[in-house]
Amino acid sequence: MQAASAQHTIVIDGVLDADNKSITIQQEIIYTNLSKDTLQEIFLHDWANSFESKTTPLGERFSEDFLKRFYYAKDYERGSTSIKSITDTSENNLTWMRHNQTPDIIKIEMDRPLYPGASFTFQLKYKVKLPSEKFTRYGYHRNGDFSLKYWYIVPAVYDTKWNVYSHKNLDDLYAPLSDYTVNLSLPVDYTLTSEFNQKESTEPNSTTKTVKLTGKNRNEVNLYLQRNNSFYDFQMNGVKLISNIEDNDLMPEMKSVATKRIIKFLENRLGPYPFDKILVSENDYKNNPVYGLNQLPDILRPFPDGFQYEIKQLKSITESYLEKTLFINPRYDAWIKDAIHIYLMMAYTEQYYPDMKIIGNLSKVIGIRWFHAADLDFNDQYFLGYKNMARLFLDQPLTEPQDKLVKFNKNIANAYKAGIGFKYLEDYLEDDNILTDAIKEYYSNNTLKLTGSKQFEKILNTLTPKNIDWFFEDFIPTNEKLDFKIKSVKKRKDSLEITIKNKRNNYMPVSIAGLRDGQLVSKTWVTGITGRKKVKIANENIDKLVLDYDQNIPEINRRNNHRNLKGIFNKPIQFRFLQDVEDPTRSQIFYIPEFEFNVYDGLTIGSKFYNKTFIRRDFDYRITPSYGFLSKKLIGSAFFQYRHQIADYDLYQIKYAFSGSMFSYAPDLLFRRFSPSVDFFWRPEDLRSNETQRLSIRSVNVFRERDDNNPVETPDYSVFNVRYRYSDFNLLDFTSYLFDYQIAKNFSKLSTTINYRKIFLNNRQINLRLFAGAFLYNDTEKDGDFFSFALDRPTDYLFDFSYLGRSEETGLVSQQIIIAEGGFKSQLEFPFANQWITTLNANTNIWNWIYAYGDAGFVKNKGTSPKFVYDAGVRVSLVADYFELFFPVVSNNGFEINQPNYDEKIRFIITLSPQTLIGLFTREWY
Repeated sequence: MQAASAQHTIVIDGVLDADNKSITIQQEIIYTNLSKDTLQEIFLHDWANSFESKTTPLGERFSEDFLKRFYYAKDYERGSTSIKSITDTSENNLTWMRHNQTPDIIKIEMDRPLYPGASFTFQLKYKVKLPSEKFTRYGYHRNGDFSLKYWYIVPAVYDTKWNVYSHKNLDDLYAPLSDYTVNLSLPVDYTLTSEFNQKESTEPNSTTKTVKLTGKNRNEVNLYLQRNNSFYDFQMNGVKLISNIEDNDLMPEMKSVATKRIIKFLENRLGPYPFDKILVSENDYKNNPVYGLNQLPDILRPFPDGFQYEIKQLKSITESYLEKTLFINPRYDAWIKDAIHIYLMMAYTEQYYPDMKIIGNLSKVIGIRWFHAADLDFNDQYFLGYKNMARLFLDQPLTEPQDKLVKFNKNIANAYKAGIGFKYLEDYLEDDNILTDAIKEYYSNNTLKLTGSKQFEKILNTLTPKNIDWFFEDFIPTNEKLDFKIKSVKKRKDSLEITIKNKRNNYMPVSIAGLRDGQLVSKTWVTGITGRKKVKIANENIDKLVLDYDQNIPEINRRNNHRNLKGIFNKPIQFRFLQDVEDPTRSQIFYIPEFEFNVYDGLTIGSKFYNKTFIRRDFDYRITPSYGFLSKKLIGSAFFQYRHQIADYDLYQIKYAFSGSMFSYAPDLLFRRFSPSVDFFWRPEDLRSNETQRLSIRSVNVFRERDDNNPVETPDYSVFNVRYRYSDFNLLDFTSYLFDYQIAKNFSKLSTTINYRKIFLNNRQINLRLFAGAFLYNDTEKDGDFFSFALDRPTDYLFDFSYLGRSEETGLVSQQIIIAEGGFKSQLEFPFANQWITTLNANTNIWNWIYAYGDAGFVKNKGTSPKFVYDAGVRVSLVADYFELFFPVVSNNGFEINQPNYDEKIRFIITLSPQTLIGLFTREWY
């Protein structure tokens, strides 16, 4: 544990060149070795150099998160560090290098050992080219302002080892305590805002001024340089709050009352803030906001302006309060700070806004207030944020390094799990003061020190009489879910014998409550449940038993927590218009009108009945009876699905499903399709990887009404289908391949599809697709080409594709294509293959969303020689794979632009599925 005095002294003399967006720096670092080890080298973080190219760890992180703006940025928009020299006090050059070729980590080799307690002074001369703020919200702004974070070189932390790691847009630089002096020269028309002590000096008639900043025991220097100062401040209890958090035009008096209340709350819960200024910015808040409905535009926001402002300030001030005073490794031990942060936010809301709901004032609106969502408290959002990832099987341990977390876990779910974990622990301890006292003692003992979660664990263990090993051994370091169930209840003369089942592999406790006429009669904590455990409680005319009555345990399934001892139904059935949040006390059935369109049924209107809540469930269904106004027929579909998670990685999930549908496939002709299936899913241990594997086994059974005027030989058929798909979908490179085997009464076929996409450093993009398919046997000549491979428009006999008009051969809807099988865009003389087919599709970008495409291949039919086919043209990709236009230029048909009816040759891709489009916006989060 380090002393509260600063470990190092850092002096920075900088000159801002506002026009060229750069800072020239001369820096002196007096490095003091407070460890017990003798050091041979010193490591520095140079995170300003993280922006120097597309291939830095930061650039790769942006690409992993599908953030295109950095990869496609202009060179002048990226930042860098140009180091002129690193010397000792005698101006002798020191040996230094980029550690392991990492651009933002510097290693200095000393010519003599640095013994414990000794100091080493060295100077750096370098120039920082500031990046655009559009990447991280820090850098230069279009209006000429500057927000500076990680803009200078800083020593790394040594605590028996060097803690060095790259900038990955996680706001988690681990820097040691230092005494700072910063002299920054800048144009006179700028105002500099910081939380350091400031003195300005300006020479007469000079266009520049120098601002001197001093601060002791600091771990970072964040500066805001603005021509029009956006910051305001309030003085309270010896601490000045400096902020530019948007205030929704609140009166200064209301803002002052809110911020004073926040500071007083934190001082009571933690202890006094050791500095005289605390700075919070809109940039910091937007990088880590309070996620939820409060992020909606002001006109739609359901919360009162005062609450909206106060919760934003609470989030930002609490975060700054902790960041500036508790020096915890933010990449490898972040959970303890997150837990304190979220726990304090929940406590503040409970104390000052106990009646605030998760949907704010909407909970009072007629119609909306009938939903279960209207019953949820504001603090319930933290549980829902965590449960969302647990239900998706994407939750990760709280001890997982921050750069290994899925983005949703990094920004939301892990911090929420840590916070509600504290509420779970507080409930279990049955004394609200124990956890509160432990947090306060931990803060008091470790203010302005290097610390970590182990120190908190020791303090808590000394304050509680209960065994809390389960919290630090099961809850924190694993992603084990919680799911308890009341298995059975036996009534004895004066007691109830309850069997509780722990459906998961952990040793975490659960409470069981007895209710009488809706009132709490008893509450008992049950520990050590492995498998099943029996517990006896007094029977005081109890009519209902509830596990986790106060809902403080972050269970992934609360639907099995209730047991009525009187009455027939354990949970009443509830029909609810529109989707709702899951209500564990009801068996919910949702319904919603549904409108669709195809050219045969026309406009279809129906009602979808389903059980899917906003957060995914293991079992879900939807039943949609509909009516087609053109066909004048009753149609519809049904779908049932169960997901079974069997592991965290490798073969991790098996999905069982059954679907059935009935629609028109031609004028006045219906088809019925029934398909049972089972799918096996594989994924790597690294959840940030987009690599997936899927094996699908299904039976597709189709029954078509017969057309007396145009009879088909095989109106009814069944196809057994096995598919294996591998995919590694990333922004810069994408690889996938599919093997498909089908067998039916009259044919058997095998095919493969390989996709590859690469975006090069010069922003040139190439897309390649290879398709090859062959019949193992084929006795379908009597059906024409219905079961054949298609060159440009598959017949879709498995009814997998969303055609607007699947049987149309003319008109606009016939020009719809789905890139499958041959993948051609032009309609050629040989559109089908009943023996084998091989095609290659390629395209590359010409300018922005305009591409040149080309297709080539061979089509082989029985009794004829293979035919070479080709086409080429222009692809306009407005939304890739979702809305695209294809303009043929040349093909086997000749030069198509000059041919008649060219407008009928234009093809289009359109996707109307909302879920598919939502995937475009959520892929960077999961």
